[in-house]
Formats: sequence, C-alpha cells, structure tokens
Amino acid sequence: MMLKRNGMPARQGGFTLIEIMVVVVILGVLAAIVVPNIMSRPDQAKVTVANADVKAVASALEMYRLDNGFYPSTDQGLDALVHEPSGSPEPRNWNPDGYLKKIPQDPWGNPYQYEQPGTRNTNSYDLYSLGADGRVGGEGFNADIGNWDD
Repeated sequence: MMLKRNGMPARQGGFTLIEIMVVVVILGVLAAIVVPNIMSRPDQAKVTVANADVKAVASALEMYRLDNGFYPSTDQGLDALVHEPSGSPEPRNWNPDGYLKKIPQDPWGNPYQYEQPGTRNTNSYDLYSLGADGRVGGEGFNADIGNWDD
C-alpha cells in the first residue's frame, strides 16, 4: 500500500462506475447515429468495389496486350491473366509472373464476365459484373457494371 506524505493511503488510479457509464452512453449515441448511415449503403459500397475491380482487371488486360500484341480470347478468358493460356491466339511474350495474383469475384460473389471482342466495346473487350441480381441488364444496384462506364 502506498502512503502519502501525511501517512494517509494514496488513492488508486482508475475509473469510477459513473465515468464508465458515461463513456458507454456516449459510444451508444455515436453508434445510433453512425451505424444506420453506414448500414444503409452496403449496395452502394459494393458498386464502388465492382468499379474498382473492373479498373484493376482492365489495367492487367492492357499490360497483357502490351506484352503480347492482343487481348486474351473469350475462350482463354480472364484466367489468361493468372496462368499462361493455351490455344489461339498464342501469347508471344506472356509474363511468367502473370498479370494478377488471382481473378477477383464481384462483390456479390459472381465471376466477372469477359468477352473479346466486346459487344459494347467492339474495338476491344467487354469486362463487367452482372450487378446485385446476377443477371444481364437491370437498373440501380442490379445494373451491369463494366468497362464501358468510364
């Protein structure tokens, strides 16, 4: 036990129950304000992630094209960015490290779609997510998200 100079016991440092309760109430009020704002936007966050993924995969496709002179075929697909593709067209200078570590899935757990040549981008390729509903077309959060949205 620690003693003060006058011989009285020193007060232990710590928080009282009242101080802890005040902090808990403040945290509760903050959570009540912030959490609904965050939780009401999960679909908007997923659309943002899908757009970022499309841009990242599109950059990898551009690197593939710069190395090999063309984009992977629809049959070779996005897997050509991770593993050296077989079939036609045969890559001339495929990067042994690949162009991506792995092919991401869209935020709704579906694979990204890839078509070369594209139907919307006829001079190159279409790269897209089918949106929240996993079906072609749609509106709002169900709309397709692709490289044509740039």
